[in-house]
Amino acid sequence: MSFAASSLQAFRSCTGALSSRTLARPALSRCQTRISRLGSRSYSEQKEPSQEESKQEPPKEEARTDQANESNAKCADLQAKLKAKEDEVTDLTGRLRYLQADFLNLQRNAAREKEQTRDFAITKFAGDLLETVDVLSIALKSVPPEALKSSKADSSSTPESNDSSSSSTPATPLPKNHETYLHELHQGVEMTQRQLLQTLFKYHVKPFDPTGDKFDPNQHEALYQAPVPGKEPGTVIDCQKIGYKIKDRVLRAAQVGVAQDTS
Repeated sequence: MSFAASSLQAFRSCTGALSSRTLARPALSRCQTRISRLGSRSYSEQKEPSQEESKQEPPKEEARTDQANESNAKCADLQAKLKAKEDEVTDLTGRLRYLQADFLNLQRNAAREKEQTRDFAITKFAGDLLETVDVLSIALKSVPPEALKSSKADSSSTPESNDSSSSSTPATPLPKNHETYLHELHQGVEMTQRQLLQTLFKYHVKPFDPTGDKFDPNQHEALYQAPVPGKEPGTVIDCQKIGYKIKDRVLRAAQVGVAQDTS
């Protein structure tokens, strides 16, 4: 009796344990499935935003790169325009400097031409007067200085000569002798030449005598050549007509004779 009861009790306990195990296993499996589903949902929910973010991020980066490229293009365009303007300013500055230099040169040339026109305006007139000066010079040279000295020495004896001439000839005596008239004529011509030269000096017309100078074809006109001992060849030995200048410009070349090489 006791053995049967104990075995019955053991059988019941075994069946109860088995039933509890069978009941617990489906519940555990259900919980695991629910947990797995919840985890998959949460993982999917967490994954989906990251995928959306990954889909949305590339457009932002592309927009940034586009903006950067556009700004770089604008900067390059502005730099090119600035460089072009700088080149234009440099070109215009150079042209302005050239124009200023040309204008200053034009002013200097105009002032020089004005001064030359004023100084050399009487060139033709002065050239025509030079022949008159030459004639006066020839007239002065026609009377030798000895004749002038003899006329001065004989001026004291003019009354006696006049008395003797009056006694010998009935003609009316001259108040002066021929030598005195000649001397006065010479003085008059000399004064005329001096006055004419002074008038020419006022207009910067000056004579020059190149005797003894080296022959210069720009200032001298050679009329002849002659061998002269002791003279260097090419030296002016005689001046037939003196030359004239207006300031530094030759108005008339001097007509000269030149020493010739004797070898």
